Amino acid sequence: MAKSSKPKEIVVVGSKVKEVIKEAGLRSDGELVQAVSDKVHDLLADAIKRCKDNNRSTVRPHDL
Repeated sequence: MAKSSKPKEIVVVGSKVKEVIKEAGLRSDGELVQAVSDKVHDLLADAIKRCKDNNRSTVRPHDL
């Protein structure tokens, strides 16, 4: 998948991402939330493709 120069909309809860990192005793970089969100976008894009390839209109957990 080609990366665009424009950041994608954030689709994760930043405070929750940071909380998970903090609970592990670590600190999070300022760009971490965007990077996690970008991974989620990629995951969803793949799930959407699989759903369409299987002629369905509902994305299901197993599409991930």
